[in-house]
Amino acid sequence: MARPIRFNAFDMNCVGHQSPGLWAHPRDKSWKYKDLDYWQDLARTLERGVFDGIFIADVIGYYDVYKGSNYHAIHQAAQLPVNDPLQLAAPIALATEHLGIGITASTSFEHPYTFARRIATADHHTKGRVGWNIVTSYLESGAKNVGQGGLRRHDNRYEVAAEYVEVLYKLLEGSWEEGAVVRDGEKRIFTHPEKVHEIAHKGKFFEVPGYGLTEPSPQRTPVLYQAGASGPGKAFAAAHAECIFVAAPTKSVLKAYVADIRQRIAATGRDPKKVFIYTLITIITDETEEKAQKKFEDYKSYVSYDGSLTFMSGWSGIDFGQYAPTDVVERIETNAIHSFVEHVAGGDKSWTIDELARFGGIGGMGPVFVGSPERIADILQEWVADTDVDGFNIAYAVTPDSFEDVVAHIVPELQKRGAYPIAYRPGTLREKLFGEGPYLPKTHPADGYRDIESVKRREAEGVQALRSVGA
Repeated sequence: MARPIRFNAFDMNCVGHQSPGLWAHPRDKSWKYKDLDYWQDLARTLERGVFDGIFIADVIGYYDVYKGSNYHAIHQAAQLPVNDPLQLAAPIALATEHLGIGITASTSFEHPYTFARRIATADHHTKGRVGWNIVTSYLESGAKNVGQGGLRRHDNRYEVAAEYVEVLYKLLEGSWEEGAVVRDGEKRIFTHPEKVHEIAHKGKFFEVPGYGLTEPSPQRTPVLYQAGASGPGKAFAAAHAECIFVAAPTKSVLKAYVADIRQRIAATGRDPKKVFIYTLITIITDETEEKAQKKFEDYKSYVSYDGSLTFMSGWSGIDFGQYAPTDVVERIETNAIHSFVEHVAGGDKSWTIDELARFGGIGGMGPVFVGSPERIADILQEWVADTDVDGFNIAYAVTPDSFEDVVAHIVPELQKRGAYPIAYRPGTLREKLFGEGPYLPKTHPADGYRDIESVKRREAEGVQALRSVGA
């Protein structure tokens, strides 16, 4: 097949993720998020459906913008309680052979030196099946609770992120040469010291003089995911991301976004067709149209209105609790997710508060597709043809049923049409996705940190600077 439709599963180590209130549905098992057998069973289902991966979202903090309180976030389990996503990588890898594992981690709340070790360890444990979803975070509560007082300004957060990934490239790509680790028992040499280098990084936000702590993992740098859709977010994604996630409420918004981001990628010298773009959707399906519609009506009866607006307020930074349900959403400059406000207040549709709450009650800010396997397959192929998107980041209404329904009904229909993979490629996640090598390609900015002579020069300059300070 020339260009298969791609699927990711969109989940989070919490209750309810993006369908507030549906945790109360008798078939929902998201309350089992604390149990590893839940995640392993789900991972096996997704691998059976040849999903590219499971993308595990995360937030540091809680949603307290709606009505100026976190009451509804706690009451309706709106991504609270929430557990650490990275600890799911190893158990998911043990239960599967091919499934990619995308882990969300923020550049705002953890030092790059310690994070480099954590993500490299996960890449080792999964034999190279880890991806890193790079986020800058948008909740003031998170920044306050790690002692930062509050979030940096939106654009400044991307300035921090740019230096953050630079530090990671230096640690993961340049610190340890190929062949540094030899494990030569006869000569009693485990690692050649002359092939391990200090990175001597001294930037605006971070100072990291020393060596990376881990030997090179199967991918060195994990597959890089990014979901920024604001101007600075798109610039960052165009430069660094290998897979891009977007939440576009309409087809026209998605088409414009895809065209823009591909143009930006090309301008950096990278191949825009070798960066995969996935758009957020929720699929509700069954054997027939009638059964699917009945299932949708059942799900809608569990939606939490306050829970939905808790998310919308947190994502936008706008307290929607201060408006009447019939008020129209207007553009307001905030320090949260700029693309959310642009899509809702500046898109091709006007939204009332009530419409926004009901639209986002299942699956967040992506559309909900309801119908038989044939109807859903038609819609997916139409969206790919009309927008140039590569695939879909599938949120659930009820878990694991929503994912099981896609695997049981949609995947076989798309495979029958020759529009979906029937097997995985061998190798690491990067090799499975792009069919090339396990490392970031030479067109990626990380390649500039692999040049050993440059690494040695930076190392020498850093040592000299330290000697000068000591004198």
